[in-house]
Parts: sequence; C-alpha cells; structure tokens
Amino acid sequence: MKPEGTLILKRSEVASLLSLGECIGAVEEAFRLDEEGQSLPPGVLETLTGDGGFHIKAAGLKLAAETYYAAKVNANFPQNMSKWGLPTVQGVVALYDGESGYPLALLDSIEITALRTGAATAVAAKYLARPDSKVATVAGCGVQGRVQLKSLAQVLGLEKVYAYDLDKALSGRFAGEMSKELRVGVTPVTDLPSAVMESDVCVTCTPSRRPFLMREHVRAGTFVAAVGADNLLKHELDPALMASSKVVVDVLEQCARIGDLHHAIEARVMSSSDVYAELGAVVAGRTPGRASAEEIMIFDSTGTALEDVAAASVVYQKALRAGSGFRLNLAE
Repeated sequence: MKPEGTLILKRSEVASLLSLGECIGAVEEAFRLDEEGQSLPPGVLETLTGDGGFHIKAAGLKLAAETYYAAKVNANFPQNMSKWGLPTVQGVVALYDGESGYPLALLDSIEITALRTGAATAVAAKYLARPDSKVATVAGCGVQGRVQLKSLAQVLGLEKVYAYDLDKALSGRFAGEMSKELRVGVTPVTDLPSAVMESDVCVTCTPSRRPFLMREHVRAGTFVAAVGADNLLKHELDPALMASSKVVVDVLEQCARIGDLHHAIEARVMSSSDVYAELGAVVAGRTPGRASAEEIMIFDSTGTALEDVAAASVVYQKALRAGSGFRLNLAE
C-alpha cells in the first residue's frame, strides 16, 4: 500500500513511543540480523569543525515483513549548553521504505541517539561482562551517562555505582538523581583510577580528546564500554589498555577509522586483525563472548546506523498504531 505522506515526529513523541527496554531488544536484534546478512551495509560521512562536527550515518535492516533504511544527520557540539542553551546533540532521522525508497518518516534524533547508544552498551554487557558484576563506574555524567547507567541496570544486578566528571557539580547531581531513580547507591568521585579499580564495569562517555583510562587503572575481569570516541579526534582509552584486552567492536571498519581502536592502530600497538570480534558475531552465537572471569573485555562503541534504523523502525510502527505525529506529502 502506498503511504499517504511522510510521518513527522517531534522529540516528545519519539520519547513517548520508545522505551529503553524496547530499544535494547531492537538493537540486539539488529546486531544479530546484520551478522546473518539481513542488513544493508552501514556508512558514515563526517565533517569536523573547531567546536564540534556533523556526521551522517545510514544503514538498512530486513525485518520479518518490511525492509527499512535510515539516514541520520546529527550535529555534535559539546559547548552548546554553556554557549547557547542548546543540547549537545541535535539532528534528524529519515526513515525510508527499503523496497520503494519512499520517505516514511522524519524523526527528531535526540532520543533515538541517546537510547540506542545506551542500548548497545547493554547488549555488549549482557554478553561480555561477568554475570555477577555489581559495581560500575560511569565517566561522564551528562545525558548519555544517565542513559548508559540505566541501560546497564537493565542487564546487570548493580549494587554500587561511582560517578566521575570533570564538573564536580554535575557528578554530584548525577549521583543524587540516579540514586533515587534506580534505587542504587551512586557516589560522586574525584579519583577515577581508584573507582575503576573497585569496579566490575566501567563506561566512558566523554568528549575527551586524549586518553584518561589507562592500563594500570583496570583490574582483571573488568568490562569496559568505550562510548565517547565517535570521531577522529576523540580519544578515551590508553592504546596499551586496548592492546592488552579482548576487544569487541560495533563495526570493525568504522572503529578502525574513528574509535579508540583507531588510536591504538595509530600508536602501532594493534591492527584490525587483533580485534576479537564484532558484537553481531557474539550476539548471533558465532563467536563466544567472555571466556574467563579474568579477561578484560572492551567494547569499542562508535555508534552504528544499524542501531538507528532498529530504533526508528520501532518508533514508526508504534506511531502508526497510536496515530501519533502528522503527515506531510513532501512530493507535492
């Protein structure tokens, strides 16, 4: 049936239609489908500016009854809030019918980007963290840090959390609010190495351009999700930590170009062939996940459009059922 127009969905509507649990399930399925050849290959185009940058990420998924293709255009400017009172990340997701090319929907990208990034960490933690993991450190206490912690809490039985940020007031607010929301003890810290040494899981989600999590900070058996390095300049993990750990990536080619893997390759301590697996291979059961309680497992998460199309398709399907948004015939 020919669509009657392109569905327009604003941020509040996307937020009301997509729960974190649904997003985690959709992202896990997207990684599995990609490994099984049921995807249209992802691509990335990036433009960096002095204070931030723009990127376009696109990919498609062949779901049970439909094929969807999504292209996301995001702007990422870390100083936005202090300068303009605007979100760090802003953008749109264009969702297409993968068979006819019809533009099915245009969605605000903020909620989708935040939730799908946390969802990817949750999926990785499900397969790569020790099942008995109870203590986590979150480095970076902004919007993404909150989503990351809530995502971890969906798959792990967390009992204690350390919150670290260069902005002490931010980590303090994060600790107070997340403690109440998750009913887990969250403590703001200023000594990141000591917190990580006490943790089973560590998530880094900062705009840092130089590594701050070093090899000597991470004990045996830790799961590390490196989320912040999503362009050529961002860098969170010491290349020596990468080289001494079992590294799983979201998309190998992309991580070798813009992730913490990129910096380890530049430092000549790793090559792409040293990567253990893509997450999809682990999710699909083609490659085992954690082999022992002593391994340091790293998930290099640069953010793939497979996650975007998975989340956007859920939002679109639910919006049709709920009658949300409004339609606009762009071809008129």
